[in-house]
Amino acid sequence: MTVVCWSSRLLLLLPYLLLCVFGPSASHAGRLLVFPMDGSHWLSMLGVIQQLQQKGHEVVVIAPEASIHIKEGSFYTLRKFPVPFQKENVTATLVELGRTAFNQDSFLLRVVKIYMKVKRDSSMLLAGCSHLLHNAEFMASLEESHFDALLTDPFLPCGSIVAQYLTVPTVYFLNKLPCSLDSEATQCPVPLSYVPKSLSFNSDRMNFLQRVKNVLLAVSENFMCRVVYSPYGSLATEILQKEVTVQDLLSPASIWLMRSDFVKDYPRPIMPNMVFIGGINCLQKKPLSQ
Repeated sequence: MTVVCWSSRLLLLLPYLLLCVFGPSASHAGRLLVFPMDGSHWLSMLGVIQQLQQKGHEVVVIAPEASIHIKEGSFYTLRKFPVPFQKENVTATLVELGRTAFNQDSFLLRVVKIYMKVKRDSSMLLAGCSHLLHNAEFMASLEESHFDALLTDPFLPCGSIVAQYLTVPTVYFLNKLPCSLDSEATQCPVPLSYVPKSLSFNSDRMNFLQRVKNVLLAVSENFMCRVVYSPYGSLATEILQKEVTVQDLLSPASIWLMRSDFVKDYPRPIMPNMVFIGGINCLQKKPLSQ
């Protein structure tokens, strides 16, 4: 009950956080562009979008035609753009991801399998992002709409490129980013001796060998992140006509809405514009069956 009440307060607070981004005119109404990720990322974002619409803001959601969960809604306008893959490809990717979570492979084999899957999936998603950004007609229509801000999940920084292209403030809605990209983008310290990596299964009190394992895992993470994220820097450089890195894409965010909490995760340093909204998903509850 406490978690549900707290998450209700968070939903009431979020529109006021976004008012800071929209500016003075937002006290009446603002135009918000939403670039979500499919799956649980999108399902978690729906409650926030609904609250913003109830406050009088106009919400436009853009999504690939191959989206699985992103569908028409009564409290937002949905605009879809073509991508070079089908819904069947996205469904297969999500199914495989679910199976991976229950694999009992050794640590090294698990890392190799994750790397191969990440490489395949990221290539598909990057192609979709490239198709959007090179769709001159669609991007021109977004420019003509004069949005006040963009809300996106930065797990893949395509939304960040769109925000910089449109020169609008950005609000991030996320759980966490791999390779501590959120910490790098906000210049927040993340000491490996005290902040455990997710796949290490370490606590925040590590002995020497556990700290070594944490460092080795961070190195392997950075290798995978170069495979996934570096192409977005090259794509952004092409689209924005200036040299851009992934950190350059993520750093300008006005607010980071973090769907985590120190009740669940180990404490770590944060920056002033990183707001914890853990528990927000608890509003979507159903009674357990017998």
